Amino acid sequence: MAKKDTHPDAFSNSSNRQNEIAYYKRIAAECGISRLRETEALSRLIAQRRQAEAALQKARDELEQRVIERTAALTMVNASLKREIKKNERTTKYESSKEVIGRDIIEVIHPDDRHILQKRRGAWPDIDKNGYHIRDIRKDGGTVEVEIFASRISFNGRDAILSTIHDLTERNKSEAEKRKLEKRLRQSEKMEAVGALASGVAHDLNNILSGLISYPELLLFDIPDDSPMKDPLTTIKKSGEKAAAVVQDLLTLARRSVAPIKVVNFNDIIEDYLSSPEYERLIRYHEGVSLVRDLAPDLSNNMGSAVHLSKTLMNLVSNAAEAIPENGTITISTRNCPVDDPVRIKLHLQPCNHVVVEVADTGYGIDPSDINRIFEPFYTKKVMGRSGTGLGMAVVWGTVKDHFGHIEVESTVGEGTRFSLYFPASDCQLEKLVSRQSAEIPMGHGESVLIIDDVVELRELAKSMLSRLGYKVIEVSNGEDAVSYAQQHSVDLLVIDMVMDPGIDGHDTYRRILEIHPGQKAIITSGYSESDLIHQTLALGPCAFVRKPYSLENIATAARRLLDQSPEDP
Repeated sequence: MAKKDTHPDAFSNSSNRQNEIAYYKRIAAECGISRLRETEALSRLIAQRRQAEAALQKARDELEQRVIERTAALTMVNASLKREIKKNERTTKYESSKEVIGRDIIEVIHPDDRHILQKRRGAWPDIDKNGYHIRDIRKDGGTVEVEIFASRISFNGRDAILSTIHDLTERNKSEAEKRKLEKRLRQSEKMEAVGALASGVAHDLNNILSGLISYPELLLFDIPDDSPMKDPLTTIKKSGEKAAAVVQDLLTLARRSVAPIKVVNFNDIIEDYLSSPEYERLIRYHEGVSLVRDLAPDLSNNMGSAVHLSKTLMNLVSNAAEAIPENGTITISTRNCPVDDPVRIKLHLQPCNHVVVEVADTGYGIDPSDINRIFEPFYTKKVMGRSGTGLGMAVVWGTVKDHFGHIEVESTVGEGTRFSLYFPASDCQLEKLVSRQSAEIPMGHGESVLIIDDVVELRELAKSMLSRLGYKVIEVSNGEDAVSYAQQHSVDLLVIDMVMDPGIDGHDTYRRILEIHPGQKAIITSGYSESDLIHQTLALGPCAFVRKPYSLENIATAARRLLDQSPEDP
């Protein structure tokens, strides 16, 4: 039988007091254990709830962050989409998307390109993800080339096509400009290669022509005016001079013959040419050709070589006359092209004012297949027996480039051709020309001259010319011998060839002699005409440059000017 708890009233006498106490202790102990267990359980529940709340808060934070990020991404996409819509509206000239929504896209495609889209539609649901080019019709009726990339997507539970459109206007413009620059580069490289060959040939020809020009001049210097030999010698001399002019064209082609740059005005160059014997002969030969001037009265000056610019003008006018079959007109015009002129900007010219010279004719015109070759050396369409060597337009090209200019050609077969030359303008003023008072050849007065040249024929020729002029002449064949001679002797004047082989060149020869004789006067000669090295040599001391083949007058004038120059003169 189970034991029952005894109620406290049962412990009425004192003997049972201890049992009463034990009862209450047992009841209290049992109650304490139950509460402890309840408290522990409650604590566990609270801890679990707190963990659950923390996990829930973390999930809420992550969800909120995802919402923020997704919202930002959608905002960016919407903004990008709006920009693309606006860009596309600018491309197609539509003012809002409402004007095109609901229309079949094929309506705004050029009729000649619609078959491209129709073919792609016919392949649906297969999609070619490769891009394709078509022309869109703008709202104003114009066209714009675009590139389209398409892909399949699901939109509102339906299959759809997402197309990305790129406006190709700027890219096409850049590619066209790139092709134009590459064409210019190829032309420049071709001219440089041919020019390098021409330069070497010109140097050798100048040495050969020296005797052909100078010996007849020496003989003419000594014979009387009524001598039967005068006319033949004059003919020989003029023939040599014409050959030397062709050589100068080769040097211009090689871009190594530009004379010292000075301030010039193209109106003056044009007027001088139109009053020249060369122009008179041209007009007599082409009687049906008339010439019209249209010269800007306020034309700006430019920096250049009047000789080379005049030769350029002469070549253009000569070609224009020969392009006219019977009767026609050549127009020479000049104008100023300011820095903000759209044409200057379009041609990518230097950011400065320009002088423009144009020569236009009403002749045959140039066939499109030939226009890219007209500046090539020796390329000509002239009929056999007509004037010209095929170097004229190559010389024009070389001269324009040497003057930091640009040349444009426009031609229509049967209507004519126009050459437009652009040169950077200059604010400098024209120099006043000083005319020569006498045509007499200046003579020497027994001064000593040391000739330094590696070609024996040229040394003998120079010796004959200077001796005939009244100078005491010594000659050596190289720069080393010249320096050795200068260590033991002094001379009034040096005549130094720039290119000597083997041994040191004219520049080093003059520099070493100056170390021995400071202030030594010298004439520098070369068949290459003026180059950077020649200019460096001219800066060393009191000297002058005379181009080969030199005439008696040229060498005599240079020698006398140097010898009469005092040390204080510039």
